[in-house]
Amino acid sequence: MSANPQSMTIRRPGNAQPSASGTASKPFWVEMLLEGGDGEMTAMRAHFDPGAISHWHSHPRGQFLYVLSGLGRAQRDGGRVETLRSGDAIWFASGEKHWHGAAEDSPFSYLSIQPREDGRFVDWMEAVKG
Repeated sequence: MSANPQSMTIRRPGNAQPSASGTASKPFWVEMLLEGGDGEMTAMRAHFDPGAISHWHSHPRGQFLYVLSGLGRAQRDGGRVETLRSGDAIWFASGEKHWHGAAEDSPFSYLSIQPREDGRFVDWMEAVKG
């Protein structure tokens, strides 16, 4: 398990990796910006191509999203699908089951911040039906 850097560290763009299999309807790109150890924050930049959405998932200690560009969608379990636009800030509570991704006709990019707990910062679940 990684720990956050102990001094100023600069990460240049260009280190994005495709998402792990079984986490979205189509591959999306993730660039880890801050790895974090237990009790520390992790941060990443993510990019979804049009129509790509994550599977249902939750975060043990919550997740903060900040929309960088494009048009996105998000839904919490039992809630309605919400439209996300550049500049929107979204909070998902600890353990709150949700998904997010790009609108059918627009790419979608965001910055995500979430703490790591017990060696993990996300719990992946089933694909979104629809």
